[in-house]
Amino acid sequence: MAFAPASVSRNKFCIKFLKKGLLKNGQRSIIEINRNGQRRKTMNEKFFALPKEKQQAIINAGYRVFSQNSYKKSPMSEVAGAAGISKSLLFHYFQNKLEFYLFLWDYCAKITIEYLTKYQCYEQRDLFESMYRGMQAKIRIMKKHPDIGTFVIRAFYETDPEVCGAIQESYHKYFNFKASQTLLNLDPEQFVPGIDIKMMYQDMFWASEGYLWE
Repeated sequence: MAFAPASVSRNKFCIKFLKKGLLKNGQRSIIEINRNGQRRKTMNEKFFALPKEKQQAIINAGYRVFSQNSYKKSPMSEVAGAAGISKSLLFHYFQNKLEFYLFLWDYCAKITIEYLTKYQCYEQRDLFESMYRGMQAKIRIMKKHPDIGTFVIRAFYETDPEVCGAIQESYHKYFNFKASQTLLNLDPEQFVPGIDIKMMYQDMFWASEGYLWE
């Protein structure tokens, strides 16, 4: 699974909508403020009370459906059918499609960091050892969630104004975290003197995982 780089024009498109306030819905948070100023849960806790196997079935159904079509053309009824539950039950766990979609995106980022940490990618001094362990971690993730990689790429390039700004904001947050953690322990002696290590890492990241999808 990978986060793909953004194009300049696409970032401007999303930022434009953010500045207009059309995307500041707060629905990615577990807690939000409603119109009366009261705090309430945005995601039904009953989803997290489900057996892990059932949670994974719903998550994988979401990745499968949203990886095949755009956000707008991916009905929740299809997700429910793929998960083996009714549409009404799916909306019992998630208030709407937007909340579910952003949950899938955030889950993707969090599980990536979890597995990269588990495989000790951030602790390596050698760049290529870190990359090797990172690939092993991603293989394990994709065994658990087969469609997660395709979902991430499609979500990153999603142009629907309802979601693109939130996706871009989240991407930059997680990418900056991943880059800072990776570069923290790398031995500078293995690189050519004077090289911009952060820029090099970004170029390698784009070349290996981003531009392949252009």
